[in-house]
Amino acid sequence: MRKFFRKIRFYRSWILVCLLEIIPFSPTEAQQTGGLLSNFIVEKTDNEADFPVVSANHTNALIRYDIADFKGVIRAINDLQNDIDSVTGVRPTLVTTGAPVDYEIIIGTLGKSKVIDQLVSSKKLNVKDLKGKWESFVITTIQSPTNGNKACLVIAGSDKRGTIYGIYELSQQLGVSPWYWWADVPVKKRSSAYVLGGRYASGEPKVRYRGIFINDENPCMQNWAREKFGGMNSKMYAHMFELILRLRGNFLWPGMWGSFKEYNPSVPILKNENGDYEGNSFNEDDIENPRLADEYGIVMGTSHHEPMQRSQQEWIRNKAKYGNGEWNYMTNKEGIRKFFREGIEHAKNYESLITMGMRGDEDEPMVDAGSAEANFRILEGIMSDQRQIIKEVTGRPASETPQVWTLYSEVLEYFDQGLKVPDDMMILLCDDNWGDVRRLPELNGKKHPGGYGMYYHVGYYGAPRACKWLNTSNIQHMWEQLQLTYDYGVDKLWILNVGDLKPVEYPMDFFMNMAWNPEAFNEKNLEEYSRKFCAQQFGESQANEAARILTTYCKYGSRVTAEMMDDRTYNLESGEFKMVKDEFLALEARALRQFISLPNIYKDVYKELVLFPVQAMANLYDMYYAVALNHKLAAEKDLYANFWADHVEYCFKRDAELCADYNLNIANGKWNHMMDQPHIGYKTWHGPEKNIMPKVIRLTQEEGKQGGYIFDEEYGVVVMEGEHYYETKSTDKTRWTVIPDLGRTLSGIAVMPYTEKTNGTFISYKMNLTTKLDSIKVWIFFDSTMPFIKGGHCVAASFNGGTEKTWNINADLNWKNCYSKMYPTGAAGIIESSILLTLPATEDGYQKLTIRPLDPGIVIYKVVVDNGGYKPSFLKMQESPYKRQ
Repeated sequence: MRKFFRKIRFYRSWILVCLLEIIPFSPTEAQQTGGLLSNFIVEKTDNEADFPVVSANHTNALIRYDIADFKGVIRAINDLQNDIDSVTGVRPTLVTTGAPVDYEIIIGTLGKSKVIDQLVSSKKLNVKDLKGKWESFVITTIQSPTNGNKACLVIAGSDKRGTIYGIYELSQQLGVSPWYWWADVPVKKRSSAYVLGGRYASGEPKVRYRGIFINDENPCMQNWAREKFGGMNSKMYAHMFELILRLRGNFLWPGMWGSFKEYNPSVPILKNENGDYEGNSFNEDDIENPRLADEYGIVMGTSHHEPMQRSQQEWIRNKAKYGNGEWNYMTNKEGIRKFFREGIEHAKNYESLITMGMRGDEDEPMVDAGSAEANFRILEGIMSDQRQIIKEVTGRPASETPQVWTLYSEVLEYFDQGLKVPDDMMILLCDDNWGDVRRLPELNGKKHPGGYGMYYHVGYYGAPRACKWLNTSNIQHMWEQLQLTYDYGVDKLWILNVGDLKPVEYPMDFFMNMAWNPEAFNEKNLEEYSRKFCAQQFGESQANEAARILTTYCKYGSRVTAEMMDDRTYNLESGEFKMVKDEFLALEARALRQFISLPNIYKDVYKELVLFPVQAMANLYDMYYAVALNHKLAAEKDLYANFWADHVEYCFKRDAELCADYNLNIANGKWNHMMDQPHIGYKTWHGPEKNIMPKVIRLTQEEGKQGGYIFDEEYGVVVMEGEHYYETKSTDKTRWTVIPDLGRTLSGIAVMPYTEKTNGTFISYKMNLTTKLDSIKVWIFFDSTMPFIKGGHCVAASFNGGTEKTWNINADLNWKNCYSKMYPTGAAGIIESSILLTLPATEDGYQKLTIRPLDPGIVIYKVVVDNGGYKPSFLKMQESPYKRQ
């Protein structure tokens, strides 16, 4: 059989083989790409081996499937039909019967689809990559598979989800992002679409169960879902199920938040003023929820402290039906066993991963039995009873029902103390709630037959402070910890706590892709992952800049969460706080610049994923920096504290405006309430019910103090802004006047009005110098005042009442020197002047520099005392540390 191969460039490890004759088809080994797939779709081709999904003349292939296939597969086929229509404007026909046509997309599950099985039996489709495999798919072109076909594109799955993943792989390749609904990503329009001839085999996922946990979903997701769908019901979850599948996930812990009276979790509020349950129960709130999950192909579980497929809210709402109503196995064993049994009865016909064990009520430690050994013996008994219930209800050995036991919080201590876990039960390890893995199996120790999983967080509601408002996870840190996890053999379940989901789309996407194949990621290609993610959401032309902004945001944001930040987080005196604030404001400007340049169709998604988090966090940094300066200046009785108080109020108001813009304007208000999370004013881990503006201090004119600045030499130099003087003297007709924002840095200061003489006026600067020299060089930087009085302007200066020197600062700025001095000085906007002054000794060790303006119109910008450390710079160096007297 003659073959020839056409080379195609791929990112990571695509292997596509183009064949002229495929009888039988000979498969090639293809490697997984971790969700970063190279494009096998082209718009134009002259190769007959390439398959026309929609041809250049707008004819399209029909889609053929078996009506007996899984409902979830058929539903995904309908999604593909819509996706092709969205991308090309041509809607393919779906058929289950009828004669073959020239070009068909044949989709089905091995052993469930007759049309797929016929291709296998006729040796047109090799299934070595599918038979006996978990969640695997093959996408392949076949020339003339039947007498009525010219060519077919086959998407075949090893099981229900394998087929669904193959369908969504084609959708993604065509230009439909998995985030098209959840982040409003526009589809990539194409006039035509061809699949490059060849074969792609996905292989099995490296991690068996891959999913998310919707957690602490009040006030954001819950209120959003109630407004848009009427609750956390099947209408809402249908979108979530689809997202998980498009990301090649398969597992969900659903939202289970419960409302409690303020800071008293032992007293639940069952219903609000409208009669609605405040908390969420996946099974009870909508009986369609579990049925639809199974139809879609989502494996359902319950969170780490909700055993036997029953939510915490189911117990809270109905506990009076179960014995004495106590969540205590020592005092209410039969009541709790009844509760457990009902959970398995409800779930027995659905694909589930059962949470085992038991914690105390409201996710607290279990009621103490008197000793550590007694506690875990009770827990062993609980799990034994649970397994017996599973056996009785399902009619099968308990080992045939997937189970997981989570080593969360104190439960890890029980495990360390010797608690026995059945061999078939999965052990779910955890991070520390902040992305750092707490425990892993011994690298060379005995392996637990049931395998291990990892419960990981990018959202958290707990100590020391909640982390719910914005994404502050860095994928570099995630990769390092998840790679560690995988290297230690933790590959049965990876589940990610995503909070409300909406603020954490980017790390969730990374987590799900890495869970499919951790081996596809390394420290060298994380940057490329970010670029590919941005290309998928914002278009190829915007990808590089968007990725740089997104990566930088995650780096900056991961330093401290919004909820934990305050005016003391960074060091104000060292300049650290100003530096990090300025970094964020510069990043905001960069993100806004890109946003303005984007086509309108990308502006919603860019706001959601990039611009809003950057702006919101930059504004928060700006606000807390202003708080820090307000408090510092108020303590120094500096009236400029009031300016920063105003700025705090401005930033606080702007925070509300940014959140309102997200809620009400993005996608025409589609995401209303998603940014309702309080994030300012935390004093304890759970935070306030609404944002609380930081305390600011305002001074009256009478409380304000002028001058009193005392500087410390640093790195051989003292740099002082003109307005930061120690003392001044004016006349009855004049005053020293600060002119804000004049000059290159802070301000200028001058004796005004200029029509009055300056006789008897002076300004002094006090400092602590380390030098023992008897003289020192002083630089004074003035405004570029021209010699508007004959002979120019003169100043005099001295240290500590010692020898005074007088000199002219601008007499040479005349027409004779117009090109060499006058024009350059005017253009620069500054006069640089230096003088060597004697330095008399003082009793207290402090030095006081006194400057006297001898003519009106002299404006001082900055004063520098050079003890060998002055370095010429455009802004004349950063101001030295100071205190106020």
